Amino acid sequence: MLAISLMAVTALGLIAGQLWTAREAHATAQREHAAWIADSVAEAMYAPTASDAAIRQWNARAAVLLPHGQASVEASGGLSAARVTWVAPLNMPPADNIIDKPESCGGVDVPAGLSCVALAFAE
Repeated sequence: MLAISLMAVTALGLIAGQLWTAREAHATAQREHAAWIADSVAEAMYAPTASDAAIRQWNARAAVLLPHGQASVEASGGLSAARVTWVAPLNMPPADNIIDKPESCGGVDVPAGLSCVALAFAE
């Protein structure tokens, strides 16, 4: 009986570890997609014909790759920032429980429940 209990507890621990790994892999993949989109938006803005069409195209791709994803460009002075936001996974810890809380997204506070990647570039 003791051996069965010990094996059950061990199996539950392994399952919990696998679930945590899968959640982290999914969150990392979302952040990677967002960084890729932000980089592509920044590159598109260097084109001589950079317009709202490029932003709309990458905004559409963000909506496909990320849950409620949105891409935008914010300009201030000579610097601009390509920003991608998306809905954070529901099983993420609350903001009070995060040890390494990320800074605001490019100087803009992001509402609760959203994740953000910002990439600064010079025009």
